[in-house]
Amino acid sequence: MREQIQNINGIDICSEAFGSPADPAVLLIMGATCSMVYWDEEFCQRLADTGKYVIRFDNRDVGRSVTYEPGTSNYTVADMANDAVGLLDAYGIAKAHIVGMSLGGMIAQVIAIKYPQRMLTMTLIASSFFGSEDNTRNLPPMDERILAFHAKAGTLDWSDHDAVASYMVEGSRLLCGSKRKFDEERVYKQVTTEIKRANQLLSMFNHALLTGDDFYEDKINEILVPTLVIHGTDDQVLPYAHGLALAEEIPHATLLTLEGTGHEIHSDDWDQMIAAIYTHTLHS
Repeated sequence: MREQIQNINGIDICSEAFGSPADPAVLLIMGATCSMVYWDEEFCQRLADTGKYVIRFDNRDVGRSVTYEPGTSNYTVADMANDAVGLLDAYGIAKAHIVGMSLGGMIAQVIAIKYPQRMLTMTLIASSFFGSEDNTRNLPPMDERILAFHAKAGTLDWSDHDAVASYMVEGSRLLCGSKRKFDEERVYKQVTTEIKRANQLLSMFNHALLTGDDFYEDKINEILVPTLVIHGTDDQVLPYAHGLALAEEIPHATLLTLEGTGHEIHSDDWDQMIAAIYTHTLHS
C-alpha cells in the first residue's frame, strides 16, 4: 500500500501498511527524531509475511506528518500515544500488537496504561521507562560521544543536503554495535529518503524537548499486556541495563538479548527479531 495522510486528532499523520487487512495488526512506532523509513521496507514486508498486517507511520514532527516550528514544544508523549490509537481507529482496527523502538517503546507503554483494551501484545525494542526523569533506578546515561557528536548540529548548513546526509549517516554509525557491521549503503538510502520526504527536517529536534511524566512513574508494574523486551548489549543511547530493568519490572515480561547490537534494528538481527515477535504474538 502506498503512503496515505489521515487526519488524526485534528492533525495530519502519514502512514503505510504492508500485508492483508484481514490479518492481525502490528503497529510499529519509531523512536525520537526518526520517521517511519527507519522501519526498513524489507523488515516490514518480512514481518507481514508471517501473517500480520503491518502499519508504520510518521510521528509528529518527522516525515510527512504534521510539523511545528523548530525549537517549539507543542505536545506530549501522551499526545503521541493518542495519535497511535487514533491511527488504529482510522484503519478500523480494534486491537493491535504494538511494537515500539526507543521513544516508540515509551509511547507503547503509555498506550498499555491508558488503552490496554486496544493492545494485544507489546514489544519494546531498545527502549526504557516512560515516567519522571528523576527516578531512583540509577540506570546508565547515554554515551557522551553521542551527545558531543550531535552538538555539532547547530553549526551544520541544513540547506546543504549532502552535508546533512553525511551528518546523519555518521550519527547512525555511532549507534552500531561492536559485533555488527555498519551498513553504510542501507543507512545512506534511509537518510536521503528521510531528507527528501520531510515536511520540515529540523522539526525532528523538537522531540528532544519531550519530557517524562510523574503520572506514569509508578504504573509500570500495572501493565498486564504480554510484553517482549528486545535489547542489544551494546546500546549506546539506552544501555542494556534499561532493557534488563524493563524486563524485570513489567509483570511476566520476556527478554530477548541481542549480543553486540547497538541502538539499532540491524539487518543481521531481523531473522531473530521477527521470529521472536511472531512467537510472542502467536496466541494473543
